[in-house]
Amino acid sequence: MRYKVDVKENFEQSLLFWLDRFIKSKLTSLSNRHVEENAKLSAIIGSLNHGSESMDDLKNLAKEARNIGLIGINLFINPLEKFYHYLTPMKLGSLKEIDEELLSEFLASQTGSLSDATKKNYRIALLGLFKFIDKQNEDESGSSYQFRIELKNWGGLGGRKGEKLPAHMYKEELTRFFKAIEETEFKPYAQAKNRLLIKLILYTGMRVSEALGMRLKDMVKDGEYYVFQIRGKGNKPRTAMVKVENIAHDLEEWMGYRSNESMLLFQSRTGKPLTQAYVSYIMDKMLLHAGIRKEKNGAHMLRHTFATLLYQKNHDLILVQEALGHADLNTSRIYTHFDKERLKIAADTMDGME
Repeated sequence: MRYKVDVKENFEQSLLFWLDRFIKSKLTSLSNRHVEENAKLSAIIGSLNHGSESMDDLKNLAKEARNIGLIGINLFINPLEKFYHYLTPMKLGSLKEIDEELLSEFLASQTGSLSDATKKNYRIALLGLFKFIDKQNEDESGSSYQFRIELKNWGGLGGRKGEKLPAHMYKEELTRFFKAIEETEFKPYAQAKNRLLIKLILYTGMRVSEALGMRLKDMVKDGEYYVFQIRGKGNKPRTAMVKVENIAHDLEEWMGYRSNESMLLFQSRTGKPLTQAYVSYIMDKMLLHAGIRKEKNGAHMLRHTFATLLYQKNHDLILVQEALGHADLNTSRIYTHFDKERLKIAADTMDGME
């Protein structure tokens, strides 16, 4: 039997419902050759059929399965328990608000001190969960919602397979990138739109999805600044500001091309919303023009660049959290690792001791 993505009345219940179903699928597919109490395993599966009342209940059922010899269940339940407790404070309205960006932020904030092997387990657990939901959900019309989570560009692993810290641009690269924003050629209709879109993400650190969802009424001019009302994860509001001088020319030019049929600030030539794939295309062209290549070249790198510079200039972690709309301060804490001045203090520890 298949179920709607948001099968329960609220986000937490829907997420727990899918975690129950996914863990049950693992209990029936993992090797059970070490299980001696088959009746106990059947009882655990039966409990999952009825649904857990809380994440603690689900974890205890998984623990019982592990105790009777079901090897491998911890690989899934431990990361997914952390994921559940990471998401629930965000008060998301729908599971459909979960995307690659949110998952990458979760992995970055929760796995920094873990071994590469454990980080891989976290990735495996998340991929397994969302592939399971992709296959098992269906609405009244018979259509299924596809998360299509891949996490190919998550750079949390060490060695040649990734970077431990988020990809970002250094100051010299940023100078070249700003030049590329102005010089990269697109079709006349899209030229100003593309410049404005990339600048908006870079100057505010907003997520790509937040920029694409920006409406005209969410933007007002206040003296020397444009003020943007952003709806982040869980429909949480926050405010960002950009100096008028930085985007006024591009905004005026784009408004001359833009159709009035859509409420969105950014739209295609036919008035439809832009896609994240379109933004990736813009980024690829601009980075190629600037001669910049990173392990991860997506527009999310602009968010990391903004956050890195914001912390380096102000050393205010709360400001970074508020500017980026992070629910968890630990998510923002990764940007402290880019602070060379703090590292220089550590390097000077033994000065004068010789």
